[in-house]
Amino acid sequence: MHLSHSPEAPAAETIAFADFLKVDIRIGTIVEADAFPEARKPSYRLKIDFGPVIGVRKSCAQIAANYPVGELPGRQVAAVVNFPPRQIGPAMSEVLTLGFADTAGEVVLFAPDVHVPNGSRLF
Repeated sequence: MHLSHSPEAPAAETIAFADFLKVDIRIGTIVEADAFPEARKPSYRLKIDFGPVIGVRKSCAQIAANYPVGELPGRQVAAVVNFPPRQIGPAMSEVLTLGFADTAGEVVLFAPDVHVPNGSRLF
């Protein structure tokens, strides 16, 4: 199943609230960001701290168009932490960093507008 990221895309099929609760979305702070030149689209390899319970996890994110790599450490982001790890070229992505498409179709990170504790879960 492929979902369109366009604002004109129809809503996805209805799901039960219990299914939504299975998706564990947490806040973490980027502690390290590096260029990922092996990726097909301009991307970074991130290390994100989700607090003492989940710890630091790796993510590959196609966010290079909107974020200089040096500005990412210290930024809080939302991510799905309970998907299975996924091989992205030579890197393993352990969490899915969340974002929305801007008017050019590039990713804008999804994050709280005030600092919250790392590991906080979306509800």
